[in-house]
Amino acid sequence: MNTTLAILIALAAVVVVVGAVVVAQRRRSQQLRSHYGAEYIAAVDELGDKRKAEAELKAREKRIERLDIRPLSLEETDRYAARWRRVQADFVDDPGGAIADADALLSEVMHARGYPVSDFEQRAADLSVDHPRMVSNYRISHEVALRHARGEAGTEDLRRALIHYRDLFEELVEPPAAVRRPAEPRTFREEHQDERAARAREDERHEPRADDRATRPGERRDDKRNGRGGGAPLV
Repeated sequence: MNTTLAILIALAAVVVVVGAVVVAQRRRSQQLRSHYGAEYIAAVDELGDKRKAEAELKAREKRIERLDIRPLSLEETDRYAARWRRVQADFVDDPGGAIADADALLSEVMHARGYPVSDFEQRAADLSVDHPRMVSNYRISHEVALRHARGEAGTEDLRRALIHYRDLFEELVEPPAAVRRPAEPRTFREEHQDERAARAREDERHEPRADDRATRPGERRDDKRNGRGGGAPLV
């Protein structure tokens, strides 16, 4: 084998290796972007570099692997669900107090599941690994709670914060399918979905139908269809 051929083979091998590395990095970037969504973009914006952001997200995953994150027991789920219902009920009379209670309850649930909760930013970073779609709204809700403490948050801000807290709460307390009670298969989230669907059906039931709205007072609907009731006959 002459020297020129050996050099060409070596160059080809280098190209293959470099290509494989580039493909692997691109695939990893796509996986991280797909998993973290808005949190990926936020990390890139904060760190100013895609590689640094991806290294940060991978570091979060390694940190979570070292923690003992566990699901709640069924008894814990019931207890926290009852407390959340009180938080929602209290919002009517004391929105600010309910938001403070919701923020504290979320921290308590996270602690029960094994997340360190001493520092909020670290708590949010840890949360982003398994709940990436929720963490941005969690940060927003926490900021609203802080603004309310300074007297800077309005009622609408508090209402939206409570909704964000509720969505995250539902994810954190939902038990794995393997540990659900056989006689009570529905989760906390499914119960809320049923409640929302029932309210929507109730609203539709009380909503006037189009032909009812079109009928004049004192005029029978069949008279209107047949051209009676003061109007010209339909032909």
